[in-house]
Amino acid sequence: MTTLIRSATVVDGSEAPRYRADVLVDGDRIAEIWPEAVHSETGRPRADRVIDADGLVLAPGFIDMHAHSDLQILLNPEHPSRITQGVTTEVLGQDGLSYAPVTDDVLAVVRRKIAGWNTDPSDFDFSWRSVGEYLDRLDRGIATNVAYLVPHGVVRALVVGWDDRPATPSEIEEMQRIVAQSMAEGAVGLSAGLTYTPGMYADNEELLALCRTVAEYGGYFSPHHRSYGAGAMEAYAEMVDLTSRAGCALHLAHATLNFGPNKGRAPELLALLDTAESAGADISLDTYPYLPGATTLSAILPSWASAGSMAQTLDRLRDPVALERIREHLEVTGSDGCHGVIAEWHTLEISGVQNAELDDYVGKTVADIAVAENRDPFDVCIDILIRDQLGSGILQHVGHEENVRAIMQHPRHTGGSDGLLVGAKPHPRGWGTFARYLGHYSRDLGLMSLEECVGHLSGRAATRLRLVDRGFVRRGYAADLVLFDPDTVSDTATYAQPRQAAAGISHVFVRGRLALEDGRLTGATAGRSLRREEGGAVR
Repeated sequence: MTTLIRSATVVDGSEAPRYRADVLVDGDRIAEIWPEAVHSETGRPRADRVIDADGLVLAPGFIDMHAHSDLQILLNPEHPSRITQGVTTEVLGQDGLSYAPVTDDVLAVVRRKIAGWNTDPSDFDFSWRSVGEYLDRLDRGIATNVAYLVPHGVVRALVVGWDDRPATPSEIEEMQRIVAQSMAEGAVGLSAGLTYTPGMYADNEELLALCRTVAEYGGYFSPHHRSYGAGAMEAYAEMVDLTSRAGCALHLAHATLNFGPNKGRAPELLALLDTAESAGADISLDTYPYLPGATTLSAILPSWASAGSMAQTLDRLRDPVALERIREHLEVTGSDGCHGVIAEWHTLEISGVQNAELDDYVGKTVADIAVAENRDPFDVCIDILIRDQLGSGILQHVGHEENVRAIMQHPRHTGGSDGLLVGAKPHPRGWGTFARYLGHYSRDLGLMSLEECVGHLSGRAATRLRLVDRGFVRRGYAADLVLFDPDTVSDTATYAQPRQAAAGISHVFVRGRLALEDGRLTGATAGRSLRREEGGAVR
């Protein structure tokens, strides 16, 4: 099957100036590119299909560097949230928690622990156990391409368990073995969730050893570091130092500066990164173009309260003595699960629940519920956690616009949605991130040129991932492509209606097949896993 994309404005992902061209897709490849200046009307080749792209931009398919679609992409292979905003590749396995590698026992805990990210269907076939088997499952047919990070928290659970204690030297060696095996099976790096259990229990010697293993395989470390709040700058510096010592590339996940203590501090973070890079560090980062964050309500608990199994955590939430300690952390001293700050109940909005009896709480803050029911907000929080079996999702309204704008303009920045797709009112970033960059921040505010913006969302990410033949519009490259109208592209997803497709995006190709045609999903599932090969390249 050949497709001629006629008279497109090509923005090729390299940040070079745009140009007009005809582009021929043959099978899953970009077969030819004819700049208009040297290609006449009569010389155009025959093709099975012709798309008139006059007035449209042809760009590489966008790469979501921080996605949480690990299970949702299997439950809904058409994957409309990503395809409709031009995403053709996602990086899964984020924040140290995902579904491979696992044993039966670890999988059972992980499924409940991240039910607020992906749900926990009882009738789904979780037949894989290793990273390679999970990637094989994806290869049966999904809408986007997928790269995978080994989740540190799951590796730790396999070896150490869920308890709050340091790993022994022999346990660290076993974790290194599992990480090495997972990298050999195709993973592109290691993620960590250092404010989530059990990742938060790891000391730096454990992380240093694992990063050295990752570096041997040409991968990168992508941490959700120890604080995005009161200790954010120290946490960033810790990760820069750790990976520099390990000789490992660093990609900072959802590199935000949130909460009151960090207002206006983005220049400090960028100076830290620039200094490290000038000294030889290999650093990149991703962000989403919104102010609120999104996580689970249980994530704000202090680490000691979340140690062990879900049943143990729920027992603590019913224990009056333990509850008083939890209250002190959440309302007086600051919880490490809440980034070292106190829980500001008016900033915590319930975005989704597992228990249908709690549906009326969705879209309301903990403070709103407390006022409506004449209850203490802490008591409301604990009640929701118990009744929803720790499965509730939240939005945290704690961001600062000046920080968001400054960080996204950094030359090592890439786009990541951090998109959670479940719940009645998930964060709109799951459906709107990439269109919001192109429309609101590039076109409307002029924070970066269109060429720069497309580079952020494609070429830069491809370079970090070491993709062999994706991320750019080039002859011989994979035909992962998006066509959009630069004058109308915009995000339409809102907090009230978060599942709204982006405007202005007409066509999306994944491996040469149209997943979106004239703004409509085709049902194509041409996406496959992208695996690290010997030497570190990914294809």
